[in-house]
Amino acid sequence: MHTRTRICLHGIAEGVLAGPQHARTGTIRLRVLQGGFGTVAEPLVRVSGTDLVAQDGRRLPLRGTFAELAEAAGVTFTVPDIYPDHAPVAPDDPVEVEVGEAARLAAWWERGRQGLVAFAPGQQPVLWPEHFDLAVEVAEVTYGVSAGDSTCEQPYAYVAPWARDHLDAAFWNAPFGALRTIEEMPTPDALAHFFRLGREQAATAGRDEAAVRREPAGADPARPPPDRSVALGSRGEDGASTGHRQTRSGE
Repeated sequence: MHTRTRICLHGIAEGVLAGPQHARTGTIRLRVLQGGFGTVAEPLVRVSGTDLVAQDGRRLPLRGTFAELAEAAGVTFTVPDIYPDHAPVAPDDPVEVEVGEAARLAAWWERGRQGLVAFAPGQQPVLWPEHFDLAVEVAEVTYGVSAGDSTCEQPYAYVAPWARDHLDAAFWNAPFGALRTIEEMPTPDALAHFFRLGREQAATAGRDEAAVRREPAGADPARPPPDRSVALGSRGEDGASTGHRQTRSGE
C-alpha cells in the first residue's frame, strides 16, 4: 500500500494541483504545507492528510477516481504536458491513500523542507510534480528529497550534480549522484549535513574535472562540456526541467 499511496499522491499533485494551476497561471511549482502540499497560485488547492482542501475551504476525502476528485474540487484533471515523465495514473483510476503512509510522507517533506532551508537559506524549496520531489538548485547541483521511485522505493534524500564526471564512488552511490534513505536522515540537521557534504564533494569533483581539462597531454581543447541530459538539470521559466535524471523516469 506504501507504493500505491505514493503513486496516488503523485497523481493528485500532477493532475489535480499542478496541471490546473499551469493551465491558469503557467507554473507547475508546488509547495510543502503542514500535513501535505499545495499549489502556489490559483486555483489554491492543497492536500492535507487524506483530504483535498478546495479553494472554497471544503475538505474532500481522497477517494473516488482522480477525475471525480478534481471535479469535486472545481477543477479538471489535467496533467502538464511540458515534461515527459508522469505518475502512472489515468483520470478514471481509483484514488487509494493510506492514512499512515500519507502522514509519513508529509512528515518527510516537512523534514526535507527544514533541511533544505537550513542548507540554502536564500532559496525557497519547490515541490516539483514531475518527479514528486522537493528541491533547490545551487551552483549546477540539485539537492532534494524524494517520496521514492524506481531507483529507491523508500523516501530518500539526494544530491545530483548536473555534470557527473570525476565523482568519487565512496560518496556518490546512485546513477544520478548520491542518495540516502529516510532511515539514514532522521532529522533536518542530518539532511542539511548531507547536503553540505554533497556540496563539498561536488566542488572537489569540479576541481578534478578542471584539472583534467587543463592537462595538455592528449587533451582536446575543443572537447564539449559533459552531457547533462542524464542529470536533473535546471528548471525553465514555466517550471519544466531542461534535463532529467535518466534513472528517475516514471515510477
